[in-house]
Amino acid sequence: MDQADQELASGRGAALTQREHRALTPPGGLAAGPRSAPAVLRGWTELAEKLFSAYPGSLGLHLGDGPSGLFGRAAGRQAQPDFSLGLRDAQVLRRLVVGRDPLRFADAYFRGDLEIEGDLFAALRLKDFLHELRLPARDRLKLLLRALRLGNEAADDSLAAPDVKAHTRQENRAAIAFHYDVSNEFYALWLDPAMVYSCAYFERPELSLAEAQTAKLEHICRKLRLREGERFLDIGCGWGALVMHAARHHGVRAHGVTLSSQQLALARQRIAAAGLGDSVTVELCDYRDLQGEGSYDKVASVGMFEHVGLRNLPQYFAKVHSLLKPAGLFLNHGITHNEEGWGQALSAKFINRYVFPDGELDLLSNVQRTMERQRFEILDVEGLRAHYALTLRHWVAGLERHHDEALQHVSESTYRIWRLYMAASALEFETGELGIYQILGSARGADAAALQDRPWTRRYMYP
Repeated sequence: MDQADQELASGRGAALTQREHRALTPPGGLAAGPRSAPAVLRGWTELAEKLFSAYPGSLGLHLGDGPSGLFGRAAGRQAQPDFSLGLRDAQVLRRLVVGRDPLRFADAYFRGDLEIEGDLFAALRLKDFLHELRLPARDRLKLLLRALRLGNEAADDSLAAPDVKAHTRQENRAAIAFHYDVSNEFYALWLDPAMVYSCAYFERPELSLAEAQTAKLEHICRKLRLREGERFLDIGCGWGALVMHAARHHGVRAHGVTLSSQQLALARQRIAAAGLGDSVTVELCDYRDLQGEGSYDKVASVGMFEHVGLRNLPQYFAKVHSLLKPAGLFLNHGITHNEEGWGQALSAKFINRYVFPDGELDLLSNVQRTMERQRFEILDVEGLRAHYALTLRHWVAGLERHHDEALQHVSESTYRIWRLYMAASALEFETGELGIYQILGSARGADAAALQDRPWTRRYMYP
């Protein structure tokens, strides 16, 4: 497949040579001259047929208030399409073919120019179909001609997240506020009652989300072997679920830090309501500003290190090591990617633009190597990829159930961003593009006697 085919197949459109562009562009520009409604509909139908005739299932398409069409190999056999796409105007389909930025297609959904009806997960798999699509050069040029005649318009980037380049304290604070300070009430609609915003732990897949999140909190506490009276630190404590569970069930003195003012306010309310004010504290603090060298027995970081920035990981792990007592335990729970150079992937551009403006992922092996270079001994590594895929499906279902209530707290665009982001992430965990691991490490520097205190098997981790 040549470069033009590759760009078309990936949804970026084909790269035109200057000669091809002159041949396809009508005099006066792309949008020159009025076009009749029948001509637009005819061009749109021909374009859709060329794009989706080889789709293995059945998908529905309709343009504005115009007629609907079924496309795909199963269009004549299935009573209902796998999903349907409703396009407000022909520009949306045009972007799919010739737009340089595939995120403009996501923009159309967020702005209401594109509606997805039916199975959202099936609709998102359309990306894989387009990625594998191959067309002869003659058909490709015909496709481009039809698409270009549908007109052109500029993209509006007003939904984009704040730009993060160096992961400074100010940038990280702005990025966390963009994601987490949306609305506590919004998150409460689709999270479990404890509001745990990270991968759950399904001891059985039929568990409820609430049961699986409680199991995850307990799993972390058991791995860390929390003991009564120990000092425990949670970096990126969210709404306080882990520090509260650790104090309530394991008798530790727990401290949590977050960069979200809304998370902090609700966490403090919940701690007070639970009567845990004497054993649990939380504060608004950047991990780099944490004080108390060698003062914590155990440290956890759950779903936070993805915000640190790859070049800052040595500093991050060194800081955690400095906070731990000799032989203290650290559990890092975070997302990884299956390839280096994740920042160039389409999923990375989407997440950084709309969801996590500071998110950066790396290979598991690179994360472990960085930890080891900062004097951590790796004790245990557990992959939870299937658990996160199922967690995300629970979240998507919960969000969809509470659509009307969500719009009392966020805009329709924000609702759509979260819905698409979580559904797409579930598929990436299912295919293995994304992974998630709990890495348990011990701070080096202990004497030989500390070795005898370690469990000889993994049985201590399980009830």
